[in-house]
Amino acid sequence: MEVVIVPDAPAGGALVADAIAKLLRAKPEALLGVATGSTPLPVYQALTGLVRSGAADVSRARVCQLDEYVGLPAGHPESYRSTVLREVVEPLGLDPAAFLGPDGSAEDVRAACLAYDQALRDAGGVDLQILGIGTDGHIGFNEPCSSLASRTRIKTLTEQTRVDNARFFGGDIEQVPHHVITQGIGTILEARHLVLLATGEGKAEAVAQTVEGPVAAVVPASALQLHPHATVVVDEAAASKLKLADYFRATWAAKPDWQGL
Repeated sequence: MEVVIVPDAPAGGALVADAIAKLLRAKPEALLGVATGSTPLPVYQALTGLVRSGAADVSRARVCQLDEYVGLPAGHPESYRSTVLREVVEPLGLDPAAFLGPDGSAEDVRAACLAYDQALRDAGGVDLQILGIGTDGHIGFNEPCSSLASRTRIKTLTEQTRVDNARFFGGDIEQVPHHVITQGIGTILEARHLVLLATGEGKAEAVAQTVEGPVAAVVPASALQLHPHATVVVDEAAASKLKLADYFRATWAAKPDWQGL
């Protein structure tokens, strides 16, 4: 696992956007896994800037969702499909047909989960997956004590996660669904490159447990320690509880440019 400490969120966004642009130069049809929430927005904004300046070509790129609420009607503005279309697909000028996602409104949710796992396999697998992290260490919606081998499935959200997400529903927790479809940890670990982003002091404890703690289901993000190419990009506040922060800064400063992210 590589840990990169950046000054602030825009710097992290620019770093990851540059890595995506480099990937697309090598593999124009790459499948990019995108996360929602406020943390990855600087990545999408920076990548949009690269596309508009001609420094990145996304004309053949594909994107896929990490998770989706269960039970929201099609087109609901806070469904993750709507969010990804609004924040990623439309700004980048991607064809909506290049967008994969689970069906959170399906009558047979279990079948929808199996179908999405198969769709990711049929697409050749995810080349780069962007991840956020919850204050309790969850990734996707794999809440604490999720199986580290889990596949795409339905999950019940913890009360803390619903409280955290209420801001997207006008602050009304009663509007936040109780269930989601999420890529499982085992599914996430199949991506070729995992990039976890975290900003702010509120994520510092989760980051420290993910990077320096034991691999444990109680901290789902700690499973990234098992991945051959996992990168954790954090700002100074989110890095504030890392015991090895100085080492991470030194290794990043000494990294050859040709290695990239």
